[in-house]
Amino acid sequence: MADLYSVLGVQKTADAAAIKRAYRKLAKELHPDKTKDNPKLADRFKLVSSAYDILSDEKKRAAYDRGEIDEQGNPRGFAGGGFGGGGFRGAQPGNGRAGGQAGGGFRGAPPEFEFGGDPADLFAELFGRGRSAGGGFRAQPSRGADVAYKFAVPFVDAALARPRRLLLATGKTIDLAIPKGVEDGQQLRLAGQGEAGPAGPGDAIITLIIQPDARFTREGFDIRADIAVPLATAVLGGQQRVPTPEGEVNLTIAAGTSSGKVMRLKGKGWTRKDGTRGDLLARVLVDVPADKDLADFLRARQAAA
Repeated sequence: MADLYSVLGVQKTADAAAIKRAYRKLAKELHPDKTKDNPKLADRFKLVSSAYDILSDEKKRAAYDRGEIDEQGNPRGFAGGGFGGGGFRGAQPGNGRAGGQAGGGFRGAPPEFEFGGDPADLFAELFGRGRSAGGGFRAQPSRGADVAYKFAVPFVDAALARPRRLLLATGKTIDLAIPKGVEDGQQLRLAGQGEAGPAGPGDAIITLIIQPDARFTREGFDIRADIAVPLATAVLGGQQRVPTPEGEVNLTIAAGTSSGKVMRLKGKGWTRKDGTRGDLLARVLVDVPADKDLADFLRARQAAA
């Protein structure tokens, strides 16, 4: 059998990294999936794998360089060219094995070697394949493809983290949980809701698109809203309906409220990740009537006074 270093095309002085690079290159060229119709290349692949198994292991490589194991990794019965070169090479003095004659002769039982590591581990990394029960290689079944969706979520449903119904490409309908503290463009992964495959279905990747609402704007976890307040209510005080994500509520407008005043409604804003909510900031915009209506209002005010 050829020298293991020659099999991999490296020098005997090659370091571990060079041996690994050489093996990777040959493994890609000679992998059984590419050479199944060429028995010679298949045999060479086995030879390369055997060479790497030994030379990639520090203990095995040292034993091979000393002539203690052969190219298959088996202990050699003789070393140094036969009986004249020193006979059997077994355990060395001082290692706990029986000693031998000073002139060479029989030196005890053959040495023991630990055979660890498996080139198949590297093939799994290179080709994403597993080993069959018989020791060969087989292609791992693949999962189905992931399916991407863009899902529009109304502003108020995002603010309140309300679930939304989603129709998948498979025809299945699910109630999609909108996460608390959701952000525009946030992605959700639904395991097993993608396309079918031999190793199981892929996933559904949902990109959430938060739709604008003409009544609201978001500012962190607060929500801003402008409310039109009639001049009479701003001057005399009274109740004004204000929109919130849950629906309209009554807001008390104090007498003499000026346009631009911001009023805070606690806990009516955007839902945070911990379930608490920001505030709703309602900005008063006084609705000044036309000149005739304003004149009528002022006369009525004076008469009341």
